[in-house]
Amino acid sequence: MRSDLAHHMLPVVEAAALAAARQMGRGDRKHCDRVAVEAMRRAMDAVPMRGRIVIGEGERDEAPMLWIGEEVGRRAPEDDRVDIAVDPLEGTNLCATGAPSSICVLAAAEEGGLLHAPDCYMDKVVVGPSARGLVHLDAPVVENLRALAVSLDRGVQDLVVVVLDRPRHERLVGEIRAAGARIRLISDGDLAPAIGACVRGTGVHAVMGIGGAPEGVLSAVAVRCLGGYMEGRLVEHGKGDRERAEKMGITRFDRLWTAEDLAPGESLLFVATGVTDGDLLRGADFFGAGARTHSVVLERNPTPRLRFVDTVHGSGRDGFEVRL
Repeated sequence: MRSDLAHHMLPVVEAAALAAARQMGRGDRKHCDRVAVEAMRRAMDAVPMRGRIVIGEGERDEAPMLWIGEEVGRRAPEDDRVDIAVDPLEGTNLCATGAPSSICVLAAAEEGGLLHAPDCYMDKVVVGPSARGLVHLDAPVVENLRALAVSLDRGVQDLVVVVLDRPRHERLVGEIRAAGARIRLISDGDLAPAIGACVRGTGVHAVMGIGGAPEGVLSAVAVRCLGGYMEGRLVEHGKGDRERAEKMGITRFDRLWTAEDLAPGESLLFVATGVTDGDLLRGADFFGAGARTHSVVLERNPTPRLRFVDTVHGSGRDGFEVRL
């Protein structure tokens, strides 16, 4: 996978974020998602690659754009083959209501470098580099939190664990509280917290609980780029989940996956741009002569690299005022 792919992919995610941010707070989550998808798809056509969507908006009959298996990019004969996972608008409800931490996300790897995850649930635990190999999905919550606290040289009571606010997590929340750790319940979007768990100073020390399996693969790319640790297991929630997984090549539905299993590629890229303000990224800001976006770019190609990118986009008129 070409080393300058991040340079080409960043505008793709920025375009989606700007389109979605224009619809922020208007209450129509489906429209927010649609404009993000359309903007991302248009921008992706200019990228020098022979791309294939492996995690996207769903099956071809359900999604007019960015459907699983869709070919994207410039697709010249000399371009590299690239597998792509997208969440054009992580936190559609957050964008529609103007709530924090809505982001646009894209991950990429060389062909075969990303698991083709079915659209079902996944139980996950994500921690930072210091706790690598010290926490396990099947271990009691209290043991995981004690091991995490030791790795960070702090008490369990000083930890913050992010959990999706869902009825299915009632027991998990009770166990975390009983262990003495603090909890940040979120309504949507566990991708940004997964990044936060791998970066010191974000105020997030772990992500636990059941979320989407496609989001699990996206998280795994970020975790690998940041040197963190992640485990996950598919959860049978609805009828046909096992059959759907088998169609995508997963023969052992109950197996335990690490970040290295979910994103085994040697060259990995993760790009996200803020739509609404969050702990990790600022949201898109519009002014008279343009707009401003805040993004994170994570690469492992092969050396890990993290960049925060602050971009001012002109409106096309001659000159514009830059505000800090």
